[in-house]
Amino acid sequence: MNNIKENHNLVAYLFLAPAFILLGLFLIVPAGLAIYYAFTDYYLLTPDDRQFIGLNNFIEVFKDPIFIQSLKNIMIFVVFIIPIQVGAALGLALLINKQRRGNIFFKVAFFSPVVLSLVVISVLWLYLLNPSEGLINSILVNIGLDPQPFLSSPDQAIYTIVFVSAWQGAGYQMLIFLAGLQNIPSDVYEAGKIDGVNRWQKFIYITMPLLKPTSILIMITTLISAFKLIIQPMVMTQGGPMNSTMTPVYYIFQTGFTDRMIGYSSAMMVIFGLFIGFVTFIQSRVTKEDEF
Repeated sequence: MNNIKENHNLVAYLFLAPAFILLGLFLIVPAGLAIYYAFTDYYLLTPDDRQFIGLNNFIEVFKDPIFIQSLKNIMIFVVFIIPIQVGAALGLALLINKQRRGNIFFKVAFFSPVVLSLVVISVLWLYLLNPSEGLINSILVNIGLDPQPFLSSPDQAIYTIVFVSAWQGAGYQMLIFLAGLQNIPSDVYEAGKIDGVNRWQKFIYITMPLLKPTSILIMITTLISAFKLIIQPMVMTQGGPMNSTMTPVYYIFQTGFTDRMIGYSSAMMVIFGLFIGFVTFIQSRVTKEDEF
């Protein structure tokens, strides 16, 4: 019996081995190397000359105004993208949840931006938001409003990227919300109807409480993807104007691969990783397991 059990365990470990190998090669080893490089002056063009410099990189990072600005930018992005994108996704899900003609068309239309490349989406919105010839400003002028600078304004650029990102990603969360809505038993709504609840009360006291696990899942996934923001500012603004759309991931990429300062970029990555870990810890305390 023990031999059979050991054989079963061996087979299980063999099936898990490819996943563990890939996890080690592409996650654990790179993370370990990044932590090591963060304490060195590693320059990509002179890899043999790297030396251990202790906490110097970390001290310089905290003095770096661009990195500090990138942290502020990503926090603005996260604070605005979650309610806008999640709210839009829930609204779209409620809109197409009812049985009506054309629902399939609307599902495809709302979900189609998700399957497009972020680069394509960013280039498309670059043309739409062009200050002089863009469609959006043409519409504003035709209705009597002044044209807006959008991406060329330090005050508007990050919020424009928030809007574009929410438009692109809301379709995915919409499908998850739609699945959650369709899993709510109809008996609950019928009982509420018998009790005389109106549509607003039905939404507040029946739909939202039963959608709570789905909502928490969507908020977590949106939070994780928000911190990884890089494509939109890279294509649409190159981090400008005046670093108003620079994000930590984009700045780490620029420092490591454009400036080739691997040690310094690794230090930023470690700090940003700890920052995300802290935010994740706060989020886990707010959304406890007993709420699922």
